[in-house]
Amino acid sequence: MRRVAVPPPGDHRQFCELISDIASHQLDRRRPLWEVWVVEGLEGTRVGFVAKLHHSVADGVAAAALLANVLSTEPEPHDPPQPLRPWQPEEVPSRVSVAGAALVDALRGARRLPGLARRTALGMREAGRVRKRHPSVPAATPLNTPRTSFNGALTPHRIFATTTVSLDEVKAVRKAFGVTVNDVVLGMSAGALVRYLDKHGERPSKPLLAGVPVSVSGEPEDGPRLSGNRVSNLFISLRTDIDDPVARLRAIHESSGVAKEVHEALGADMLADWSELTPPKPFTAWMRLYSKLRLADYHPPPQNAVISNVPGPAEALYIGGAKLIELYSVGPILEGIGLNITVWSYLGTLFIGLISCRELMPDLWELAELLPEALAELSCAAAPV
Repeated sequence: MRRVAVPPPGDHRQFCELISDIASHQLDRRRPLWEVWVVEGLEGTRVGFVAKLHHSVADGVAAAALLANVLSTEPEPHDPPQPLRPWQPEEVPSRVSVAGAALVDALRGARRLPGLARRTALGMREAGRVRKRHPSVPAATPLNTPRTSFNGALTPHRIFATTTVSLDEVKAVRKAFGVTVNDVVLGMSAGALVRYLDKHGERPSKPLLAGVPVSVSGEPEDGPRLSGNRVSNLFISLRTDIDDPVARLRAIHESSGVAKEVHEALGADMLADWSELTPPKPFTAWMRLYSKLRLADYHPPPQNAVISNVPGPAEALYIGGAKLIELYSVGPILEGIGLNITVWSYLGTLFIGLISCRELMPDLWELAELLPEALAELSCAAAPV
């Protein structure tokens, strides 16, 4: 737990600058991989909380459940229920037991490898069939991705920006064009990126590719999942090669549908199953070398951006009698994928957080300000004449 104050006047931009600084520092590996910063000095007697979690601790779904677990739907503060028994930490395992468990896990992984390889081959074949059934939809694959200024090697210096849009406006666009809320979020992001890239003279002829995280875990019988990472990825073309915003939205809807079919053909757990078989230390050493040599600058990115849409609380939440008024997320960025746009819904508003590196996107606030404009463009097209 950390306590910090922003200098006067404590406006929203100063708060985001503090978040940028917090995101620029790695979590201390000698401690549990989380921090909570209490931020004072904000205008309007507001108090900010910045919760920093390693993605291995909780994904978006688990983070939303954690949030609901510590907040209340009742405005009046009340004491939490007393536990039935005092909390006891788990026993720290010995080196021998850890090594033994790792060996057993490796042997189990080796036994699973032939079946996983066969399942992957069958899934790849079925995914190819899916793409053949949709010849009019360009294949959204990481092997055919254009490069932009934000697709390069990462630096330690993060920049965080935010904006908001009306959920009712998003739903109106969804209803008018027969698409999903997630399609509208992608269409809005694509429209903003088209404007941003055009202004900078770097809009590629090929469409940008977005990685869209999706949860692959069902609802546990004993209540919401409060930890763990059960996320897969959809590869969806943002169709930034199309100028008309409505035609672009419809094309994104088609690409999204094909991406879901491909994902189902490959199997939701395939990527996670392969990652579990990756030797941690060699993989970590390779990624450190990859980052140090800035190799992401020398090949096409696996995807251009991560765009995530997390359903947030539908009713007002409180903590200690104080109402939660805004809710943003600082999503992860990866080598070669230097832009993350994460959307949380709360009380009829979509709260949008964007993060990048200062060296890659020093003008990230410009992109943030283009998002409401891109949605307004779709809303005008959706309005009855």
